Amino acid sequence: MVRVIMSGCNGYMGRVVTEIIAADEEAEIVAGIDLQDKGDKTYPVFTDISQCTVEADAVIDFSSPKALDGLLTYCVEKQVPAIFCTTGYSEKQIAQIREASQKVAVMKSANMSLGINMLLKLIQDAAKLLAPAGFDMEIVEKHHNLKVDAPSGTALALADSLNEALDQKYEYKYDRSQERRRRDKYEIGISAVRGGSIVGEHEVIFAGLDEVIEFKHTAYSKSVFAKGAVQAAKFMAGKTAGFYDMSDVIASRDEEQ
Repeated sequence: MVRVIMSGCNGYMGRVVTEIIAADEEAEIVAGIDLQDKGDKTYPVFTDISQCTVEADAVIDFSSPKALDGLLTYCVEKQVPAIFCTTGYSEKQIAQIREASQKVAVMKSANMSLGINMLLKLIQDAAKLLAPAGFDMEIVEKHHNLKVDAPSGTALALADSLNEALDQKYEYKYDRSQERRRRDKYEIGISAVRGGSIVGEHEVIFAGLDEVIEFKHTAYSKSVFAKGAVQAAKFMAGKTAGFYDMSDVIASRDEEQ
């Protein structure tokens, strides 16, 4: 049984993770961390992780970048692997996470969905075959009208995955409205759509002469990210110090099958 501390337990994602783990025979939440100490949980809730006295095998964090310092201090001192699912970290904070990974196992991924992380692998194989054959690559991402950042971190991760497969030869183009010229061969276009209540949709387009191939992932609810985080916690339990991401979880599942 994997024992989990849920950071941000009273937030939306924290509640979803709580529901998913409650139905999971291989994991349990043994403590929660949240600034609001609501008493409706089946596990103890602490307003500061430094106050937590419950032993655990992993920490899942869906809270706020402001909580990072305390989480890193706790996880390094207690040697508890951490899965950071929170978005909006600064470059300095990302550097802090990577530095901490030298002392404890940490995971940080642009998207916790198993489907998206499988897509990251699939498009690399496609890019290696199609880009040299003259196919142009475009990424279109769609999210709800409350999302403030654009493009999404996942869209950038998809672009990075393509570029990695192609020896970093490509530049990213976010806006073509300010210039009138033909599309460059070595560019990846990234477009963002914001509207309604779209949870998340990412499409990778390979457009060639007289044919188009599309890879698309649609998230119909945020539970897909929570499910991925739970799988990550199971994977991270007992891991030695290092920086991990969801591709490691995918690889481990492939080995099991």
